Amino acid sequence: MSTPASAPSEMAFFSLLARCGSFSATARELDVTTPAVSKRLALMEARLGVLLLNRTTRRISPTPEGEIYLSHARRILAEIDDMEQLVSSAVAAPKGLLRVNATPGFGRSHIAPLISGFVKQHPDMQVQLQLTVNPPPASEDAFDVCVRFGEPPEARVITRKLAPNRRLLCAAPAYLARHGTPRVPHELTQHNCIGIRQGDEAYGIWRLVSGKRTETVKVRGNLSTSDGEIAVNWALAGHGIVMRAEWDIARYLRSGRLRQVLENHQTPPADIHAVWPQRHQVSARVRAFVDYLAGHFEKSSTLAAGLVTRW
Repeated sequence: MSTPASAPSEMAFFSLLARCGSFSATARELDVTTPAVSKRLALMEARLGVLLLNRTTRRISPTPEGEIYLSHARRILAEIDDMEQLVSSAVAAPKGLLRVNATPGFGRSHIAPLISGFVKQHPDMQVQLQLTVNPPPASEDAFDVCVRFGEPPEARVITRKLAPNRRLLCAAPAYLARHGTPRVPHELTQHNCIGIRQGDEAYGIWRLVSGKRTETVKVRGNLSTSDGEIAVNWALAGHGIVMRAEWDIARYLRSGRLRQVLENHQTPPADIHAVWPQRHQVSARVRAFVDYLAGHFEKSSTLAAGLVTRW
């Protein structure tokens, strides 16, 4: 059996092999022969007693056991990088794998472009962006940083507020001209409201606050979707009233394509937070990325989509 000291080297080798996707590409990276790569993998598999990769004439792919090994190897290698930077007190550039989780719409529109800028500044970083409606539990080790709306539900995580945000009710002027503008929350029941089925939020239940009074309205309509961008496009087409985050609709409110309704009523907060597990509290990778995100939002009074904050 290999000594523990050889384990990180094996993990780094297998992680590189999975990333390159072929023996020949890995051999070029390591400046060795292709047979040497194949032999090293065979020795690993013999030591572990399992196949780690499926081989075909065109490609390689991890077996279920290989997926488990790869997932843990990447996490352990990243933790080793964090530990070495911490104990050496080096002001070195962050490096290693960073797994970022975000909601689909915000992830595509805002986080993906920011990741592009981040890796240009830190070329030794490898970033994986996962887009999910619901955040994975921190206990599952499925992400390093999660960007979410509203208050984080878990107590055993570290959070940093990136930007204020709120949800607004709006509709196209043409829809309001045909159906009228609601003046009080209860009048929403007389309108076609576009539903968004996302996360664990109660579908079709809108809560509006005015002063100390909270009103809960059960809305209905003939259109619903799990994609917020589609819902906004339906509202733009005059199909009804939609509740959507301000960052997503501010440009349409400014241009007049959408008009806010019930302006004096507030909806539950949807502030944007970065969330990461406590095990990454000293991670140089996480700290650098969260600082980059915070810097982006703090430098301007607007979100990347043109959000004009009015608090």
